Amino acid sequence: MISNQPFSCPSQFGAAETGWFSDYPLALAPTLSSDPADRIIVALDGMAPEQALAFAAHVEGLRWVKVGLELFVQSGPQVVAQLREQGLRVFLDLKFHDIPATMAGACRRAAALGAELITVHACAGSEALQAAQAAAIEEAQGAGHPVPTLLAVTVLTSWDERRLQQQLAIGQGIGKRVPALAQLSVTAGIGGCVCSPLEASTLRAQYPQPFALVTPGIRPRGAAVGDQARVMGPAEAMAAGASQLVIGRPITKAEDPSTAFAACCAELS
Repeated sequence: MISNQPFSCPSQFGAAETGWFSDYPLALAPTLSSDPADRIIVALDGMAPEQALAFAAHVEGLRWVKVGLELFVQSGPQVVAQLREQGLRVFLDLKFHDIPATMAGACRRAAALGAELITVHACAGSEALQAAQAAAIEEAQGAGHPVPTLLAVTVLTSWDERRLQQQLAIGQGIGKRVPALAQLSVTAGIGGCVCSPLEASTLRAQYPQPFALVTPGIRPRGAAVGDQARVMGPAEAMAAGASQLVIGRPITKAEDPSTAFAACCAELS
């Protein structure tokens, strides 16, 4: 189970050792059990609502699912409630990025649905991140839902350094940009980051547990890389410092998804 406890960065982590100095206390400290099933979030991407609900109901041992833009746009907010009614915990991956008032309103609505992980773009800036965090906490507490952990998106795992510089005119390399956006998020009080598994070790060294590092771009043994540019296997990603792994097609497109999910869990055992 995940317990969400407030904590303050400097006192918990020893800012002098980690370089973690925040003017704002982090709102959440998600702590995960050692059960491998708690570490794997299955992405319900590319599914119709009925398919997603049926799939989630039939994967043995499944605990966490990710609802992304496609599924949310097609099904609406009710899919989050329906998945929660099946006993599942929901990562709502809509990557909010807007002005502070809109970010706060969106995260307020997401928290009202009972989502326990919610993504926001770090590059929205500290004011927007702080507003989003405060609104999510307030709404969840008022509704009697678990207080969600906001996860700041640093650099999407589909980007490589060459295209980031050429297409977005960002001279800062990925190796510097990811930690910079992570630091911005920490300073704003966000409880975790989404990052490539290749950046997890660097971030974990600077931001110890319980700061959450959720990593997509996970490919189990023998799985195709697909459209991900920066990938790693499940065991390697956990060893690098990830707290949870997002895995989609290697499980959802498998001939036997329950067996594929169990195999991913076994890699973490």
